[in-house]
This record gives sequence, C-alpha cells and structure tokens, in this order.
Amino acid sequence: MGARSRGGTRSLLLLSLHLLCLHSCLRCNAGSVSAAGSGDPYVGVTIGTAVTNLLSPSDLAAFLRAQRITHVRLYDADPRLLSALASSGATAIVGVPNDELLALGSSPATASAWVARRVLPFAAANSTSPGLISAIAVGDEVPTALPSALPILLPAIQSLAAALAAANLSSIPVSTPLPFSIVLEPFPPSQAYFNQSLAKSFLLPLLSHLANTSAPLMLNLYPYYSLMQSSGVVPVDNAMFKPLPPSLEMVDPNTLLHYTNVFDAMLDAVYVALKNLNVSAGIPVLVTETGWPSYGDRKEEPYASKDNANTYNSNLIKHVTEKPGTPMRPGAQASVYIYELFNEDLRPGPASEANWGLFHGNGTPVYLLHVTGKDGFLGNDTTDRTFCIAADDADEKAVQAAMDWACGPGRSDCTAIQPGEGCYEPNDVRSHASFAFNTYYQSQGKAGGSCYFQGAGMVTTTDPSHDSCIFVGSKLYSNVTKSDGANTTTTQTSDAEGSAVWRLRTGREKGFLSVLRLLLSLMVVVIMTNSNFWT
Repeated sequence: MGARSRGGTRSLLLLSLHLLCLHSCLRCNAGSVSAAGSGDPYVGVTIGTAVTNLLSPSDLAAFLRAQRITHVRLYDADPRLLSALASSGATAIVGVPNDELLALGSSPATASAWVARRVLPFAAANSTSPGLISAIAVGDEVPTALPSALPILLPAIQSLAAALAAANLSSIPVSTPLPFSIVLEPFPPSQAYFNQSLAKSFLLPLLSHLANTSAPLMLNLYPYYSLMQSSGVVPVDNAMFKPLPPSLEMVDPNTLLHYTNVFDAMLDAVYVALKNLNVSAGIPVLVTETGWPSYGDRKEEPYASKDNANTYNSNLIKHVTEKPGTPMRPGAQASVYIYELFNEDLRPGPASEANWGLFHGNGTPVYLLHVTGKDGFLGNDTTDRTFCIAADDADEKAVQAAMDWACGPGRSDCTAIQPGEGCYEPNDVRSHASFAFNTYYQSQGKAGGSCYFQGAGMVTTTDPSHDSCIFVGSKLYSNVTKSDGANTTTTQTSDAEGSAVWRLRTGREKGFLSVLRLLLSLMVVVIMTNSNFWT
C-alpha cells in the first residue's frame, strides 16, 4: 500500500483475536517462481518501514530466514536493505515511490541511471545475488493516489524496461500496482468493466506493454474494503473464505457460476474487464497487496479485529497454496502478497492504519496463524521446543477448572495473567489457561502427562508468545525480565550508523537514530482469512 488508497479508502484495522496455536506450517511453494505470476502460486509479504525501532537490514534478513518467507515486496529499492536480503533466500519486488515518477518518466537517461544504481548491483549476472530482484513495481495506486502523475507513469515503466533490456535483464518484469477501484460494477463479475476514463488513454497502452514484455498486471485487492462498502450486502463469512451453505453463495446470474468467497469474485471481475478490452488472456494477474487489519475504531471499522485478520490471512494462504483458481479460471491461481509484515506504528491516520501487520516491530506476532504442513511459509522447525496450551476442543468449564488447579495446587506462577500485566490480554479463559498450563508444563521439565490437565491441555511446537507476553520456553524468554511479576520483553539497541535510511511509502524519508537489535523469535505464524465482497 504505497499510497494506501486501497480501493479508494486509506483506513486500516487491528484484530482482536483468540491466539490459536498451529501444529505445523503451511507449505507455500518456495520454489523458483517469477513475480509475473508464472509457475506455482505463492504467498509473499509486503514490508513497510514506518516502524519504531525497525529491525536493521541484517536483522530483517535473519528474521525472514527464520520465518521462511521467500517472497517480499518493498516500496523502495534501498541498497543496504537489498544487500542484506541477498543472504535471506528471498526474492524481492522493488518499488519506485510515486514522488520519483516525474524524473523517471521524463528522462530515459535518469531511468538508466536508476537501473544502474538500484538494480544492477543485485541482479546482474556477475552480482552476488543475480536472482534477488523478481520485479519492479513503478509507483503505487497512481490513478487514485497521484492522478496528476498518470501521464508519465507509462513512460516511466517503458524507460525502466528499456534500461533493463539494455543491461540484459529483460527477464525482470516492470509493472505498476493499480487499485481495484479501477474496476467498475464488479458484481456480478460477468458485468465488470474498467473505468472508461482510463481505458483508452492509460489502460490499453499499459496492457499492451505488459503483454509485449511478459509482465503481470499488478493489483491491490482488498475484500475487507468490499465488505466495508457493501452496506451489509456482502456476508462477512464470504469475505473471509469461510464456507457458506449453497443458498448463501453469490451466484452470477449470467454465468450461473457460484462464488464461495469475495477474493475469487474480485479476480474474475478483473478477468472479465480485461476481456471486455479485447486483451489477451495471457497477461497474468499478480495481487501485490491484500490483507485485513487487526485493530481499528470499533464504531467506524467493526470488522477490524485479530480474529478476523487471523481468519482471512490463514484462509488466504490455504486458498492460494491449494491452487483452485477461480470459477472462471479453474486452476489458474494468482500469487499474492499479504499486507503487511510489521505493524507500522508511525503511520498517521485512523487507528487501523498502524495495525495491518502480522508481527509487531519487535518480531513478536500480532496473532498466531494456523497452517498445515511443516517447514513452510511463516514458520520454523521448532520441534526442539514444545509448549502446553489449552486444547481447541476442550470444554471451557474444564479449561477453567484446570487453570484454577495450575495456578493453585499446581503452583504455576500466574502473575502475568493478572489485570495490568503483560499476558492479561486477550482476557479470556483459553488464553489465560494456555499461559498457566505452559508454565506448569515447563516447570515439570515437560514430563509426560504434565500437559494432560484431564484432557484440557495439548502440546504444540508453535511458540504461543504474543505482543509483550513471552511464554516460558520461548527463545525470547532469555530476553525477558520480570519486575513485580510483570512479563515484559527487554531489548537492546545499537548505534544506527550502519542502518539503512529507508524511504517511507508516503514519499517521505525518515532516518532511524537507533534500531532495535533483537533475539529473533523462531515462532510459527499462521494465517486465517476474512474476505469482503465487492467494492
């Protein structure tokens, strides 16, 4: 969300979620796939930098390795960050901020210099990381975020593509992330079409260039905003990939195709809009942003919660990796980038603006995602560490009774789940019980039977730590100090002279005088999705 217009709105939300542990991580095809969307579909993440004490480039690269994240989208092309990412095993879409479009679009020489400075050191055949840069995203949602720059957007794309070709790097596609709001009448999908004021003057020439250079059509696609703008027409479950009875599924009256989720309907609307412009079906669609906020103003954004964010993102990952495609294009699954890796607490605006991340800036998860499989996206092999939590299917009364025993006769230190302490939130029985169960389990040396609790407990390899609540047994626990019973994480800062000065996606630059240097968590994050229908 370079410009963060996301279909015409700029709000973000934070989810209030039950932290659920996963048993293993989702396999998100970390094989070689191009940013253009060819090959097997994949899930990546976007990385914004409006974060207090943002990890240094080297620590960020280590964090990506730890979380097995192999595809990232950056909103700039910072050399120090790219140098660090070369060792992370990830490929990166690098961005051109909107405020650089004028220079690049009006001068091919400037575009060539940009490629020489920002791309060649990390992508040329003789570089140390020839496969690091997977695509270039020029601008972000320019039609809505900076419409005055629209006339020079395509020239900038063409100049950069020509500079890459001259450097024998034509395999790196160049495109621009567009807002979904350029698609009008998206439901039913069979009636969708592109905004006619953009079609001939901008979209047709752009699509012709994309087809000629094998580049993807990049789109920022948010079912969340479709839900928010639907005035109750879109079912919440439909927006979050939750199964619906056939009677509640969206049916296109022209094609009689059934839509079980908003995400697929939005994609099919794009395919129909392309067809209505007589554009070849060969142009792949790459979803450069999608996600769900975990917190927001309860009155203005009632669907912004941890539960909904967890559901949407977890279901999204499962949906993409199972490769179902859409009702109109079965098997042709688009790859996606989840917005975003970290909560950007420095972003101005509504509360939700700062709460789209999967992680807090210190590396602890905002919520724990559920995925299946092992050694996959957003997860680590933590089989050397086990934790005890409340069983998903245990009766709540049984969980309460077991927690009472753990904090009483079991002598677990339950100070941290008292009001005002680090693990009090979320304030519910299962979350509190998980902390108490694990404390007892760890105190018993993880002995067999110490996580039984009459069937109320279960062992997991997923670190259930979250926010400032660090569970005993976590790799973060060595960094925890207890003061008056509080559970808080302490961090060490280092001089920031070696840290990158990263351009914020709003076009401003901010230098960090100090950066947080952390022990990186080897915790598994899993994702559930909430989708919203048509904008």
